Amino acid sequence: MIVLDASALIAHVDRHDAHHELATERLPDAASQQLGASSITLAEVLIAPIRAGRLADARAALQALGITELSLPANAAERLAALRAATPLKLPDCCVLLAAEDAQGTVPTFDSQLARQATRLGLGS
Repeated sequence: MIVLDASALIAHVDRHDAHHELATERLPDAASQQLGASSITLAEVLIAPIRAGRLADARAALQALGITELSLPANAAERLAALRAATPLKLPDCCVLLAAEDAQGTVPTFDSQLARQATRLGLGS
């Protein structure tokens, strides 16, 4: 499974994003594999579209990719705290790593710091 972070999904949904063309080119190709994103990541992605009154457009773009929402597991608090303590990442990025660990997936991202930590944990793409 490919576990997406907010930077990749926002780039896909927001045509004004600096990485939009690259994301729009790569994500449909990746859709041949199962795509997932944590509930926290999806919430991050939907903030700007909700503010702009474009939730339906964002929802349609995410559905077109066939993204599976990956819920936090029952033991998420301790595992997220451990990831946050062991890395320089903020908690939303730790949610991406946790989702990838649980799904035995990889994390392609435009975020260089998240990419480094994903690679360090064996979750790089």
